[in-house]
Amino acid sequence: MRNIKYSILSVSIFLSLSGPLFAQKQTTYCNPVNIDYGYTPIPDYTAAGKHRATADPVIVNYKGDYYLFSTNQWGYWWSSDLLKWKYISRRFLRPWNNSYDELCAPAVGIISDTMLVFGSTYTRTFSIWMSTDPKNNIWKPLIDSFEIGGWDPAFFTDDNGKLYMYNGSSNKYPVYGIELNRKTLQPAGTRKEMYMLEPWRYGWQRFGENYDDTFLDPFIEGAWMTKHNGRYYLQYGAPGTEFSGYADGVVVGDDPLGYFSPQSMPFSYKPGGFARGAGHGATFQDNWKNYWHVSTIAISVKNNFERRIGIWPAGFDQDGIMFCNQAFGDYPTYLPDGTEDHLKSRFTGWMLLNFNKPVMVSSTYGSYYSNFAVDEDIKTYWSAETGNPGEWMQSDLGTISTVMAIQINYADQDAEFLGKSTEVYHQYRILESKDGKKWNILVDKSKNMADVPHDYVELPRPVQTRYLKLENLHMPTGKFSISGFRVFGQGTGQAPSSVTGFTVLRTEKDKRSAWIKWNRVDNAYAYNIYIGITPDKLYNCIMVYNANEYWLKTMDKEKLYYFAIEAINENGIGERSSIIKQ
Repeated sequence: MRNIKYSILSVSIFLSLSGPLFAQKQTTYCNPVNIDYGYTPIPDYTAAGKHRATADPVIVNYKGDYYLFSTNQWGYWWSSDLLKWKYISRRFLRPWNNSYDELCAPAVGIISDTMLVFGSTYTRTFSIWMSTDPKNNIWKPLIDSFEIGGWDPAFFTDDNGKLYMYNGSSNKYPVYGIELNRKTLQPAGTRKEMYMLEPWRYGWQRFGENYDDTFLDPFIEGAWMTKHNGRYYLQYGAPGTEFSGYADGVVVGDDPLGYFSPQSMPFSYKPGGFARGAGHGATFQDNWKNYWHVSTIAISVKNNFERRIGIWPAGFDQDGIMFCNQAFGDYPTYLPDGTEDHLKSRFTGWMLLNFNKPVMVSSTYGSYYSNFAVDEDIKTYWSAETGNPGEWMQSDLGTISTVMAIQINYADQDAEFLGKSTEVYHQYRILESKDGKKWNILVDKSKNMADVPHDYVELPRPVQTRYLKLENLHMPTGKFSISGFRVFGQGTGQAPSSVTGFTVLRTEKDKRSAWIKWNRVDNAYAYNIYIGITPDKLYNCIMVYNANEYWLKTMDKEKLYYFAIEAINENGIGERSSIIKQ
């Protein structure tokens, strides 16, 4: 397993090399996933509200390649390495009337050597499609009209060959499950209730950005089933896709149709950091049988359903607890390259170097100010006055640092597209300077012809520099706008000290909630709060920037919890605090 010590050693080795940057296979990725997200297909948005959006992702490993399907993309992607994704355009036709179906929250299943795809529907209007060659876009209808339908469906094939479907998206009704005849796909019996939300007990299931249950009851949706060591793990999304606390919970049983018992906290949970939310997803295995989880990231600025996709290491511990490792979940993370223990971090140890550091820009449109490009919030962004070539932004790291990777997140200000546009692209250059006077080209995307809304560049070798300038050469649509210009590597100072004064005050009135407080560490810009049901299972992590308190409202009121905290800066991670029980 790689770790931070390994990464720092790698820096020293790389820096000993001389000459120009050399070609090297990229070994890391960074969330949000950098794919050519389509724009909203709904035609009644104003120009200011048009935006990229997808959600409800499914990734399946089929014949050694990874296939990604998600909502309203008029096609799907495949990848051999979880890094480079090739889009395949396909509008699925209804054979009986030659009209198009939209793949909204699709189900993707594998039976023997065949892939099945089915989109959400409450009526008999959606076909189930099958393929043994999806890489070449070869499909045929397996069922013209799936009789029982289902919204947010998921297929699961058990070890004994039996086929099941789970579905449900409601704030009134539970997730349902049913066995299907494997040959005819007709129902074998009737749907059974699998699980209904219990927000009175589990705080994270409460609706709203602040879990306050305002105006709507929470939604359960996005079922997915995983079998591990003979047990069945039924996953579901809640409480609402618009929110930072959007998460995937899991209930566990000994039969694919229940009875199920809930794990007390969501296993996929990312309410803090740059890109927040980790709900309505799917769990899959890579080619070394390591588990990963893909799910939905919320932006919800131009519209409630402005969303992206993230991928995180996942797995099961020795006691059968399902987990997802989302500490540093939007920092550079190692791609799969062998059998790994995902209880150990896949985080590279490359720290964020430019959080809230000085920024200069070519122009500013309205109140989309320059500092929004470096404030570690995907919901805010800087926008230039135009999308013309020559617009630029410059980030000052404050001191000469070792730069390992850079992520550029575009923000779609005044986008003009609707639906899927496959011939659009971004072009830009990144220049670096030690003194702000003499500049060298660091990244040249002047000939890029790909759509890269969350472009992540792992440098072939580390570079020591202080100033980085991002220059626009071509925008596919709208103004040159950046929600995150994120520079990763190693600073030259000291890692932060351990946090003192760490206190967890769990309310007597409502055991689902607690006020967490700590003393600021002078040279820290962020903190990781770890939470778990035993001292050795602190599987949930919340990253908090530029604050020394946090209202936690996500606990099971009937359980005790354990807490720890660590401080973070551009030089590294401080020693984790002693564990508190509450």
